[in-house]
Amino acid sequence: MDTTNKPLVYVVEDSLSSGALYCSQLQKAGFETEHFVDGYSALVAIKAKMPAVLVQDVCLPDISGLEVLKYVNKQEVSAKVIIITSNSSIDIAVDAMRLGGYDFIEKPFTSERLITSVSNAIKQQHQELEIVEVEPESTSLDRQNFIGESLSMHTVFRLLESAARSKASVFVTGESGTGKEVCALGLHQASARNNGPFIAINCAAIPAELFESEFFGHVKGAFSGALTDRKGAVEVANGGTLFLDEICEMQLNLQAKLLRFLQTGTFCKVGSNEVLQSDVRIVCATNRNPAAEVGEGRFREDLYYRLNVIPVTLPPLRERGDDILLLANHILMAKSAENNKKFQSFSEDVKQTFRQYDWPGNIRELQNVIENIVVIYDGQSVQQDMLPNNFGHSVVNQQQHPLHNHISQPHSAKDVNTNVKVQPEPNNNIIQLWVVEKNAIEDAINQCDGNIPLAAAYLGISASTIYRKMKSWVEN
Repeated sequence: MDTTNKPLVYVVEDSLSSGALYCSQLQKAGFETEHFVDGYSALVAIKAKMPAVLVQDVCLPDISGLEVLKYVNKQEVSAKVIIITSNSSIDIAVDAMRLGGYDFIEKPFTSERLITSVSNAIKQQHQELEIVEVEPESTSLDRQNFIGESLSMHTVFRLLESAARSKASVFVTGESGTGKEVCALGLHQASARNNGPFIAINCAAIPAELFESEFFGHVKGAFSGALTDRKGAVEVANGGTLFLDEICEMQLNLQAKLLRFLQTGTFCKVGSNEVLQSDVRIVCATNRNPAAEVGEGRFREDLYYRLNVIPVTLPPLRERGDDILLLANHILMAKSAENNKKFQSFSEDVKQTFRQYDWPGNIRELQNVIENIVVIYDGQSVQQDMLPNNFGHSVVNQQQHPLHNHISQPHSAKDVNTNVKVQPEPNNNIIQLWVVEKNAIEDAINQCDGNIPLAAAYLGISASTIYRKMKSWVEN
């Protein structure tokens, strides 16, 4: 291969032996390399000639590796930056990813891990150049999968477009039914891995005793019922994206095994000692508050920080304003076409009802309501009397929303119009549960002289839970 056609890779590593080793491994894989032992030397070389990829340690003898990363990303044409880190500097590596780093790999790592990361970075860079040349005004994210014009959704769009250009792990949070899997699929389709597989696992739906097999695969005879070798999701998703839905439902011992895979890119099938490799991008999701799960000991802190490189929060439908009607119209047209119906619009009173309703089930509930109408009725316009009989009866209780302030009282006339039975004011001495909880928390805080983390420890909950409850009390 002609040297001029080889992608140029700068290696910034203050250890002469390690830097020489990385360069040797990359040269054997067909890359042209240059080695720099400090940040300033690398900056001078970058100013003279921008490489295709920059492989750099975050801990340099003269300046922070983050400063080099910032300089690269300010240039009109920038390199893909791969961060080398040790366990002691993992937090810095996470910061680097948020500043626009492409990937990070932890020491010690194999030559295959290094070469795979550099190759993927080159592939994505070429894809971006092709997009710019052919469609200079297009964006990488296919907006057809995302309906919405609200400010909150535009914020999500911008974040997803940035995340799609990176290999960094993405942690999607949001209430049930807000479209977390659609979000993950959109990221996959907009990334350099779009030709690879998209594999989704619902962590809450797999029995704990089968999870390791589902995730890593097994060999014949590994356990009773293992009649043949089987590939797991990690192996099947090689070169693509692995979506882990309801990640907070994963047991702690399984979390440790997932963390090991993320750190090394290697795994063993159940019943085998053979070490295999897989290069996947992880996108995970939960309808819980992951930070609170960490605080309460149900989710590993190190795994949380490893996955939460790019956090994306999907807003609940009730906070998206007129997006409700945009989504409703889109769903109505799609369901009408599927069922050979002629519905085209909603009456004004139905629109008003949709705007006022709390939508505890979010987009999924909206889809179910509209599909019910389309299947049962005929016509061109959806009328108020076509709404399902149970519409509004179900779960307007805020405890259905784990990420929403969940101690609240009815606050508007719409709570009455949904036909929810409102219990009369009791004539006895029964104290409402949320008041009992509030009194208990405030008493604990007083006994701890205002130290909320200490009070949380005595109560057996996280400090973030107390702060969230206090906020809900103020709002109500």
